[in-house]
Amino acid sequence: MRLVTRALGLGLLLALGGCAQEKEWMKVGQPYTTEEFRRDYAECSRGGSLDEACMRGRGWVSVSPGKVEKPPPAPDPRRPGRY
Repeated sequence: MRLVTRALGLGLLLALGGCAQEKEWMKVGQPYTTEEFRRDYAECSRGGSLDEACMRGRGWVSVSPGKVEKPPPAPDPRRPGRY
């Protein structure tokens, strides 16, 4: 029974770990090297977290979708002036 519980726990950890992916970056219309990316990433990561504005300022574009905000709900046509 312990083996089954441990296997399920390990599977759950692996599944959750796959969800915690970092963003991918690229430069559109410009050639770049892995070395250039690593240098820019390191310089924009000072302090332990990545400054995305710094990456964008150096010409990098995020390929992975970030946090997407939902637009406000449309007004209900049956109730004028209310949402």
